Amino acid sequence: MSAHEETQRAVARWHEIVNAADLDAAREAVSDPIVVNGPKGAGPVSPAEFAEWITRSGIHLSPRSYHPVSEHVLVVEQDARWPQDGAATRVATVFRAHGGRVSAALRFPTLAEALEFAFLYRELAVTEPGTAA
Repeated sequence: MSAHEETQRAVARWHEIVNAADLDAAREAVSDPIVVNGPKGAGPVSPAEFAEWITRSGIHLSPRSYHPVSEHVLVVEQDARWPQDGAATRVATVFRAHGGRVSAALRFPTLAEALEFAFLYRELAVTEPGTAA
């Protein structure tokens, strides 16, 4: 399996686990730490903290379109729904995956913003000695 296929599978599994609120699987589906962002800022969280977020947020994410950026980076446009909201909100998430696990999930308000960030990240990563995007 190619790195690109592995990334796609890891991201698909991540969505399934989040939507099912499968906390044990959530801890196994992400790296330690996983880099996330949200209303409180961005940074690394542990797999246990990631699983706790699933419970606390109650989010459900429906993927709408997929945009590969590199072997390990994939942008997914999604409809996000929280229990307290009636209608879904369109968002986009930049995912990074390695070794079959999601190592970053960074949500943006628009697909354009997510793609801009992802392509910038890719350019930074390929110029970092010893690093591949």
